[in-house]
Amino acid sequence: MTYRFTRRASLAGALALPLLPLQSAAAVDEGLDKTARRNGFRFGSALSARANGASADNTAYAALLRTDCGLLVAENEMKWQHLRPAPRQFDFAAFDRIVAWGMQNRMAVRGHNLLWQRRKWMPAWLEKYDFGARPVPAASAILVEHIATVTGRYGKRIASYDVVNEAVTPETGALEETALSRALGGTEATLDLAFRTAHEHAPHAELVYNDYMSWEPGNAAHRAGVLRLLEGFRRRGVPVHALGVQSHIVTAGPDTSGSARAYERDWRQFLDAVTGMGYRLLITELDVRDNGLPADPVARDRGVADYARRYLDVMFAYPQLRDVVAWGLCDRFSWIGPFEPRPDKAARRPCPYDADYRAKPLRMAIAQALAAAPSRPV
Repeated sequence: MTYRFTRRASLAGALALPLLPLQSAAAVDEGLDKTARRNGFRFGSALSARANGASADNTAYAALLRTDCGLLVAENEMKWQHLRPAPRQFDFAAFDRIVAWGMQNRMAVRGHNLLWQRRKWMPAWLEKYDFGARPVPAASAILVEHIATVTGRYGKRIASYDVVNEAVTPETGALEETALSRALGGTEATLDLAFRTAHEHAPHAELVYNDYMSWEPGNAAHRAGVLRLLEGFRRRGVPVHALGVQSHIVTAGPDTSGSARAYERDWRQFLDAVTGMGYRLLITELDVRDNGLPADPVARDRGVADYARRYLDVMFAYPQLRDVVAWGLCDRFSWIGPFEPRPDKAARRPCPYDADYRAKPLRMAIAQALAAAPSRPV
């Protein structure tokens, strides 16, 4: 397709729907990262290395990144199954391209992730690995080598890592197990080793535990499990600096304002507990599943934007939060459609831009929330 990026034209759809009190057009139009930095935030997005996907090689997508982002994260290219296809083999080519493009465009790059504590997302070779007669040192060597190799390669070019991703079972709040953690003598020992190794080999870096506990009903056990995990880290003196709040938020129907109000009290209690332990916060994977909203894209976009704005206003009230990362900028490449199609078969609309790279009301809502947020302390 032929693509011309014109910021005024791309915002037309959003400006036509003044669902929220508008800031000045300049504040919204300057780019989300520039708006964010006025109040001490950074704004960024996930991207991939696929030439025809949400990548810097896609001219249209790269234009969105340059306009709105000062921070990047690889969608998949740093995960074990991509970065380490075999026990003695690392493949850095795809992630190297992402890091190089970020540096060329003066964008920071986050590391996601050094350990994904879920069996189905670990490489198949590791789940079948023979740890031998002395499994603890064998498993420890594999994990330490992985983290030391990755952090050593990128040095100070990466200043923030999701060291561990999704270690808590959502339904029960218990810790997940993998072949690696069983060999190491338990999940707590595995996670502690991951963070201590990351701190040793990247002492400059922010070390983050990242998970998708959310504010909607059904997340109470997940939130409680995350709090227990964070409390354990503090009790054991593990070097964990921040909680990554993925923020794959989900609408529940047309009354987005009522839903948000109903969720806010418990969510604030959770965030209060996290920050009360001294942890910082990050929004690491923001998007919105448009569940229960009409198929009509105008009404649906309005509901998504209103819901996201109310969520962001709550999050931005915490001075411990400075980074906001969208899990992709464009509906065309979102993971949500293939993962969870709408029952009515309408195309999902979870991102700030639609499938044709046009800005939506969600982009306006993010800009407004950033512009209205309390300034971060220096």
